[in-house]
Amino acid sequence: MARKARTRRTFGAIRKLPSGRFQASYTGPDLVRHTAPQTFTARMDAEGWLHRQRAAVEGDDWMPPTVRQPPAVTVDAYADAWLADRALKPRTRQHYRYLLNRHILPTLGDLLVKAVTPAAVRTWHANLDTGPTAKAHAYALLRSIMGTAVEDEIIAANPCRIRGATRVKRAKSIQPATLDELTVIAEHMPARLQLIVPLSAWCALRFGEAAELRRRDVDLRAGVLRIRRGVVRAGGQVIVDTPKTDAGSRDVAVPPHLLPAVKTHLRDHAQIGADGLLFYGMKGGQLAHSSLRWHFTQAAEAAGRPDLTPHALRHTGAVLAARSGATLAELMARLGHTTPAMALVYQHAAEGRDQQIAKALSALADTRPRGAVE
Repeated sequence: MARKARTRRTFGAIRKLPSGRFQASYTGPDLVRHTAPQTFTARMDAEGWLHRQRAAVEGDDWMPPTVRQPPAVTVDAYADAWLADRALKPRTRQHYRYLLNRHILPTLGDLLVKAVTPAAVRTWHANLDTGPTAKAHAYALLRSIMGTAVEDEIIAANPCRIRGATRVKRAKSIQPATLDELTVIAEHMPARLQLIVPLSAWCALRFGEAAELRRRDVDLRAGVLRIRRGVVRAGGQVIVDTPKTDAGSRDVAVPPHLLPAVKTHLRDHAQIGADGLLFYGMKGGQLAHSSLRWHFTQAAEAAGRPDLTPHALRHTGAVLAARSGATLAELMARLGHTTPAMALVYQHAAEGRDQQIAKALSALADTRPRGAVE
């Protein structure tokens, strides 16, 4: 069967923008390229606009369009509109608002968006007085806002062009807890919170995931935790919501050796009913991170690891999973990651055992019978 010939456009051009909308343009009788004053949701709408322009040119009704000036909007006003238009989780919205108010708007807020140059961005970035993580987050947010301004045709190009500015080099690597240290830490926690230590470690849970676990999320027969929600605190409010990404909603297999402890905790410490919390605060509500940290700090001291934080439990579990031979895809699924970047961090940490492996190989050599064939 003969292939259908592709028709070639003879008037104007249409291109799809990163936003998914379509932009139409054509070269007029004045030999100047003219772009539609707005973008279009569907390609056929862009086709219709080009058709009308072509009819005007061929009918001698064409007049050079007036040059449309980009709106004179400040970074402050545009960032507010940008934030309002985004469907964000409450904690993310709060974080973006903090970055804007603390790090971006005090310096760049009064500038017109079209007046923000690469040089202005470099100067702002160089003078940011904050830690490396906040600096990277602030830059990434500004770059996203300016990227939308490009799509809105307020500016022609994104002025955020600093290479590597969104990457953060960890100031110090987290040393995972050993199995013995996990045992000591759990033993020094209050009885109602002892299970959160091995469960968070062996299942690599985020704090918000562990603090929102309820009886109905524990399937003892299948041996899994069904992670479907997390709890965060934003603006003084306790907010229970779905995970930020689809990958965060997942089933996590509980190592079989831990199931007896889970059963005991459900019997002795979890709240009553299907919606009963596994871990809760003194007043019965969701456990606050500050409360867990207060107990955890003392327990970590007793284990001789004052450097550990509750988040180190998730890191420990991720490294344990990587050491068990989990592939990158399996690690991403267990941790609820959408990109390989973070999972690779844990795989690299697991690779740090190379010296131990080399020593173990030498130990095998030392036990080889004399006269064994090489």
